Amino acid sequence: MAVRAPIAEGGGFAWFANRGIGRPVAASLSATMGWFRTWLDGVAAAGRPVLLAGFSGGAAFAGGLALADPARYTGVAIMYGTLPFDAGVPVDAGRLAHLPVFIAQGDADQVIPNELLSRTWEYVLSESGAPADAHRDPGGHGLRGSVVSALGEWIAHRVRFLENHQAPVPGPRRAPEWSTMAGGALPARHGSHPDVSWAIPQQQLSDNSPEELQEQLLAHIGSLDGVAVGPSHISVPGARALTLDDSSAGVDGFLVSSVGEFAHLHPPQDGSLHLVLPPDQAADLVTKGYGRMHPWAGTRLAVGFVMVYGPRDAEELDVVRRIVEASYNFARGRIGSAT
Repeated sequence: MAVRAPIAEGGGFAWFANRGIGRPVAASLSATMGWFRTWLDGVAAAGRPVLLAGFSGGAAFAGGLALADPARYTGVAIMYGTLPFDAGVPVDAGRLAHLPVFIAQGDADQVIPNELLSRTWEYVLSESGAPADAHRDPGGHGLRGSVVSALGEWIAHRVRFLENHQAPVPGPRRAPEWSTMAGGALPARHGSHPDVSWAIPQQQLSDNSPEELQEQLLAHIGSLDGVAVGPSHISVPGARALTLDDSSAGVDGFLVSSVGEFAHLHPPQDGSLHLVLPPDQAADLVTKGYGRMHPWAGTRLAVGFVMVYGPRDAEELDVVRRIVEASYNFARGRIGSAT
């Protein structure tokens, strides 16, 4: 359904009053979001999947709706616009956990302030906790055919995923128990998120793990009962897979269930890992800064498919080792057990 914005302005219509381009007046945004939700409840009862897609001011409005009530929606596309920062909607870490986001921006956009575009890009791809399918193009403030095609493909994958899988309710959640962690809780990672490629393949580009720590991690994981180490069946050349001899216990816990690959370690110049966790643990990992969701989690891949940043020191090595043990337990169908 294509919804017309409710505020008549300048011969057209707007979603909210502005304090400046891309900066909604909080009271106005709150009022129009309330108007939209009332309308939505009349055409799509709670529980019916609703996917939002907006361009420019519509992107800010769609983003505001998702941030205010992520559990109400099943995905959001934010195209050539900014999130409504400083406008009364929460933008805390993990706010969009398990809510797939399609984000597109033009490098030559002269309409939306670059500061807001950059802030939106960084938040969506890291702190938000969203699995983000990201697209950049050299153009300006306008939809390109390639982006429209990619959007259609993203929507189709999300709809197909929902038809065949039970997806977790998006949004923030209480920290889960980690049976593999001392004290049962995942600690917070110190410092900012490293740079990570926004396109596939997902790779860690900065703040990389020393190679000796990578080898120590691999040696420990390879010593777990039933684990074998070999070339990955899904990752880039040089990535090493961690496989189980029996993948029948927990099919949802595998990157490639047909060969029992539950995790892989990327080549030394990267040093990060991909693995699958139970959805609540995956969201907690992103919120605590130890990784980010894979762009295709919840659209083409398991909802708990995450990147784990490579360990920088002995303390982080111990934490990452325990994260991988949690993935190992999930794959073996022992979600709540300790190794």
